[in-house]
Amino acid sequence: MLKDDAKACAAGALEVADYLVGQDPLRVVHHWQAIHRGAFYRGGPVKTAIQSGIDQALWDITGKAFGVPVYRLLGGPTRDRMRVYGTPDPKTGGPL
Repeated sequence: MLKDDAKACAAGALEVADYLVGQDPLRVVHHWQAIHRGAFYRGGPVKTAIQSGIDQALWDITGKAFGVPVYRLLGGPTRDRMRVYGTPDPKTGGPL
């Protein structure tokens, strides 16, 4: 059973689908602007969640269309190294 905010996201995504289905998915920024500026609702967490999910999906489609990872489309890696923290597996002592 969906909570009310999840129902609102699902309903909003269906409204956006009326605009988006049949459009060129590679025009990511154009669609972001059209959805952002053309929305009946002025914003908030529900609209942000809908737009974020659609934006990620469009970038993923674009990366697959060109055969490159999304980070390459956005200018390439920004770091040579990155510090991460992990929790060792209590049974083996290795990573989880």
